[in-house]
Amino acid sequence: MTLKNVAFTALLFSLTLTACQAQRKTQSVATKRATAAYVAPTASEIEQKVDALLRQMTLEEKVGQMAQITLDVIGKGENRYSSFEPLSLDKAELKKALVDYKIGSVLNTANNRALTPQKWYQVISEIQEVAMKGTRLKIPVIYGVDEIHGATYTAGATMFPQQIGQAASRNRALVRRGAEITAYETRASSIPWTFSPVLDLGSDPRFPRQFESFGEDPYLAAELGVAMIKGYEGEKNDIGQPEHVASNMKHFLGYQVPTSGKDRTPTYLSEEALREYHLPSFKAAVAAGSHTLMVNSGIINGVPVHANHDLLTKLLKEELGFKGLVVTDWADIENLHRRDRIATSDKEAIMLAINAGVDMSMIPYQYEPFCQGLVELVKEGKVKQERVDDAVRRILRVKFALNLFEKPTTNPKDYPKFGSKEFEEAAYQMAAESVTLLKNEQQTLPLQKNSKVFVTGPNANNMRTLNGAWTYSWQGDKVDEFAEKYNTILEAVQQKIGAGNVTYVPGVSYKQGGKYYEEAADQLDEAVAAARNADVILLCFGENTSTEKPGDLNDLYLSELQTELARKMAATGKPVVLVLSEGRPRIISKIEQQMRAIVQLYQPGNFGGNAAADVLFGDVNPSGKLPYTYPRYPNATISYIHKSSEEQTKAEGVYNYEADFNPQFPFGHGLSYTTFRYSNLQMNKQQLRKNEQLTVTVEVSNTGKVAGKETVHLYTSDLYASDITPDVKRLRRFEKIDLQPGQSQTLTFTLTPDDLAYTNRHGKKVVEAGEFEIRIGELVKKFTLTE
Repeated sequence: MTLKNVAFTALLFSLTLTACQAQRKTQSVATKRATAAYVAPTASEIEQKVDALLRQMTLEEKVGQMAQITLDVIGKGENRYSSFEPLSLDKAELKKALVDYKIGSVLNTANNRALTPQKWYQVISEIQEVAMKGTRLKIPVIYGVDEIHGATYTAGATMFPQQIGQAASRNRALVRRGAEITAYETRASSIPWTFSPVLDLGSDPRFPRQFESFGEDPYLAAELGVAMIKGYEGEKNDIGQPEHVASNMKHFLGYQVPTSGKDRTPTYLSEEALREYHLPSFKAAVAAGSHTLMVNSGIINGVPVHANHDLLTKLLKEELGFKGLVVTDWADIENLHRRDRIATSDKEAIMLAINAGVDMSMIPYQYEPFCQGLVELVKEGKVKQERVDDAVRRILRVKFALNLFEKPTTNPKDYPKFGSKEFEEAAYQMAAESVTLLKNEQQTLPLQKNSKVFVTGPNANNMRTLNGAWTYSWQGDKVDEFAEKYNTILEAVQQKIGAGNVTYVPGVSYKQGGKYYEEAADQLDEAVAAARNADVILLCFGENTSTEKPGDLNDLYLSELQTELARKMAATGKPVVLVLSEGRPRIISKIEQQMRAIVQLYQPGNFGGNAAADVLFGDVNPSGKLPYTYPRYPNATISYIHKSSEEQTKAEGVYNYEADFNPQFPFGHGLSYTTFRYSNLQMNKQQLRKNEQLTVTVEVSNTGKVAGKETVHLYTSDLYASDITPDVKRLRRFEKIDLQPGQSQTLTFTLTPDDLAYTNRHGKKVVEAGEFEIRIGELVKKFTLTE
């Protein structure tokens, strides 16, 4: 919030508090009654309803259920690609889509812009009115939106850190709470389906969507993915409960590791790598009951995943037993013909995708060719009726589970906590726990509150870079229209220590309306002059927001202008604190040695400015841990999961091979304002049989002077394997604890032989006898797994 708005906001709050409390009390009672009254149907009850409805449906009605269109198609506008403002629906286009073509799903906002809860309710109510009163079988539409770090397309909703920041928190409870709030506010917007969580292995720092992932470790992604799914769907996956939504695990499978590092480009993955590193998070999500799944838009081993029967049917539906619906990503059936060129026509592309296992096509604009083409394919025998029935069965299961037939919309008036202080506090807490202290020489941080602080950099006074893409719009370019009341880093620092103690000159700014990488010098010389009068310099760097293809990059180094500004700041002789807000780790090795301290914010959401200021000035002790390996060089982007040959010592003789693993900061790194000591690592046995469990204990002590939170990571190493070279180490357990000064706590972890298994070259899980190591911090113990 800007300083000029503080007084007005306080007055407004005072005037409206009594009325709001009374209104919320009434609405809260109504919401609790509705929630308590809902009784989830059993799986058999849903199947009976699905069977009865399916028997009544014509082929055309079934095909319509498999089609999903974007909102602009039915909005009044010059064409299907945009709508007039203010948004209103075109009754003729709505009737054509829902009544004539029996379309079963709509997604997205209109004009790439967030709507208010009330507008969402109006629009979706109109859609459901036509679907349920104007069609023969009265089947409701299922509406889906990318609500990935909050109800991201709803004005006034609570924005959490992007998933990469949530992963840094290592806090399962906060991840789940954030998803619960997102589900609540998504339902307050009449939307029952979110395209989240992202369960891709985010191990390539070049990739433009790494920030949407939980990072580079399969176990971390699985644990936090399950927490998020349970937050969205509830512990019992009763998604018809009016505060729950259907989750969507994406992007199955291997999406974030293309060879080029660029979005939607090919990769080559062995069966072993696919199953060992990329499958575990999805396997855990299926077991956790996630209702829907989205497909990888890329190409694996030469085959587009949308046409890959082995992955979508044999692996996902048969081996993992997934019973939910599989939806494409944006226009990806058309892409089989137009981009990937494995189909000579759109109709052939439809055949390939549906036969591979796709249940619903995110078309999103030209729905007529899909509906007509699929009907023809069934009549020609090229797509079996049984495959269509299976797809529609999966779609109807989700619609019945969501209780859409009984309650096709949810009314924002029944959600009094929308945008509440309670929800904002949860978002702030997640932002605060995600902040990761990467470097702190000479105990530069925390800063004194009487310091004279100079703030500079393109991310200093910028709400967009705090939030990232998928915030009020696709690329995040409309954040400033919706987030003016929240604090940028600059404004939060001004509030923390007083505006009189803070000087600001941007130095470098992003180009308004330009591509994410377009920057310009902005009073750079003035910034250098002003910095000389400060006690400390806050250098707010990173990158502008982007996602998907617009976020592709060619150079992972921090931009030249930001690098120049950093060097000039360091040349003043003042201590420089580098504050990063970025969706992926831009390489800083050219300036890192000149930085006294480095703080990583990731993309922390609307409360990231406040969280940053609280960490910088010591009101919050940082506790984030890196969810990825921060690379030092563009040609050294190896993750912590790697083989021993990638860090081998110099060999003897003339061919003195050696290799160094040289990250700027390793996976799991994160400093604190206190110190922790690990001691007394113990195991309950030195030899473990394949039907036994291993109990591991370790004592952690806060040996510093302030309270602090610490994440304890347990790694294992398979010292020798008979089929493939083992990884150097793998994360198997983690736990976050909170310790007062002088306090100690003993943590207990339990491992099973399955935790020590690896995937062999044939794609089979193997539990193999041999020597293993347990590592917690610097403590290491060996044990043997026996037959």
